[in-house]
Amino acid sequence: MCRALTSRGVKIAPRTFHAWSRRAPSKRALWDTTITELLAGYYEPGEDGRRRPECLYGAEKMWAHLQRHGIPVARCTVERLMRVNGWRGVVRRKKIRTTVPDPAAARAPDLVDRQFRVPAPNMLVVADFTYVRLASGAFVYVAFVVDAYAGRIVGWECSPSKHTVFVESAIRQAAALRRREGRPWDGSTIHHSDAGAQYTAVRFGETLTLSGLRAVDRVGR
Repeated sequence: MCRALTSRGVKIAPRTFHAWSRRAPSKRALWDTTITELLAGYYEPGEDGRRRPECLYGAEKMWAHLQRHGIPVARCTVERLMRVNGWRGVVRRKKIRTTVPDPAAARAPDLVDRQFRVPAPNMLVVADFTYVRLASGAFVYVAFVVDAYAGRIVGWECSPSKHTVFVESAIRQAAALRRREGRPWDGSTIHHSDAGAQYTAVRFGETLTLSGLRAVDRVGR
């Protein structure tokens, strides 16, 4: 071992190495082992394959839990041992709100009355957008336009922000697809969406008109 360390540039005398290998564990090492065993009882599955409810705790809640049980462990110790062993609590993610109505915007009447069955394509399209969380933890918004006849997505767009321009892009893509297929919107197709600020914007209404859609069908949620 000493020769291997020396070849790596770490010079150590055999006497020093043997003294280290025979040395008793430090108080910190013993305490770490004790706390690690306690934490493993919470975060690792038992014989029945189940874990205790406290496995949902993060480092701070677990530290408080141990304190309540009379275990005088430092919070930084709990954080360090949980990090070393890959134990994590459940993170409550912030709820993302997509539909934010504009109180100053005029809402057109609902011509569909929640009836989305139509006898032919190009009679009714439904637009909305949602968000998709990425593996990195970030998320993007996804707008889509669906032809109600077959439930087919005819236009979609992704964006890191929920500005009106990205839902307009989904409409323009859908209109371009219909033109390429030889079935363009002719002004009689009803557009249905919620009452979010993006779908009640004046600019969005102009995009609907230019795309051949009837910009008269929005309902609140």
